[in-house]
Amino acid sequence: MRTQNKSRRYGARVSVLVLGLVATGAVLVPASPASAAVPGLVRVAATSVSNSTDFHSVTATCPAGKVLTGTGYELNGVTGEGIVDDLRPNGGVATAPTAVTVGAYETEAFAGNWSVTAYAICANPVPGLVRVSTASVSNSTDFRSVTATCPVGKVLTGTGYELNGLTGEGVVDDFRPNGGVATAPTAVTVGAYESDATALNWSATAYAICANPLAGLVRTSAVGASNSLDFRSVTATCPVGKVLTGAGYELNGVTGEGIVDDFRPNGGPATAPTSAASGAYEEDAFAGNWSDTAYAICALP
Repeated sequence: MRTQNKSRRYGARVSVLVLGLVATGAVLVPASPASAAVPGLVRVAATSVSNSTDFHSVTATCPAGKVLTGTGYELNGVTGEGIVDDLRPNGGVATAPTAVTVGAYETEAFAGNWSVTAYAICANPVPGLVRVSTASVSNSTDFRSVTATCPVGKVLTGTGYELNGLTGEGVVDDFRPNGGVATAPTAVTVGAYESDATALNWSATAYAICANPLAGLVRTSAVGASNSLDFRSVTATCPVGKVLTGAGYELNGVTGEGIVDDFRPNGGPATAPTSAASGAYEEDAFAGNWSDTAYAICALP
C-alpha cells in the first residue's frame, strides 16, 4: 500500500511540473547525441620532384588551424610502372592528423621522369578527430588483408594504408570503407597482393581517420565498366548538398595485375571536394575482364 501511495504522489508531482512548464511556455526535448558538420573543408596538394629515381615521397600538410579528414594521391608520368606503397596520415589515437605522406616505387625499371602528388582533405577542427591503425601479420604469402576500425562511438571520415617490407613488389587491390548510402562508415579494409613474386616477409597497415558522429555521413560508390582494356577510370560523387571528407577504391577481377595510379579528390585550396576519381592501369598484360570501384565518404558541410 505504501508503494502505491508513493507512486500516486510522484505521478501528481510530475503532472504539476509538466503543467507548470506548459504554462510558462517551456518545452522538454529528449536528449540526443551531438552531430557536427565539417565546415571549412578544402583540398590541398603537394608534388614531389620529377625525375627517374626509383622512389618518390611527398607530404601534403593542412593549412594552419585545420585538420586532416581524408587523403588522396596521383602518380604523374607513369602508366602502370609506379606503385604507391605508403599513403600515411600522421596523428595518432589521441592526436588529430594534419598531414599525409605518399611514397611510391617503380614496379620495374623505368627510364622516364615521374613524380607523385599527395592530396590532403582538410577542415576546421572536427570534434574527436583521431587516427587509428591496424597491421596485418608479416609473412611471405601472396595476399594479406587487414581492417582498421574506429573506436566505439566514432565514425570514419578518411583512410590510409602502408605496405611494410616491400619496395615496389606489392600493390593495394582493395581499399574499401564500409557503410553505405544510408549508413555511416566506421572501418576501412586494406587488401594487398604481391605484384611480383617475392620471398620477403611483408605486411599491410590500414589507417582509419575517425571522428565523433558527423551530420549526414554516408558512403557512396560507383563501378566502372568491366572489360579487358589496359586502363579504366571511375568517379564516385557525393549526394547533392554534401561534401567529400575521404575516399577509397577497389579493383575487381585482378589479383595483383592492376594498379590504382590516380586516387584523386576534386576541389582545391578554396573549394570543398565533392567527388573522388579512381584511375587504374594493368601492371602487366592481362587478358581477363576487370573493373574499378570508387568510394566517396560524404557529410554535410
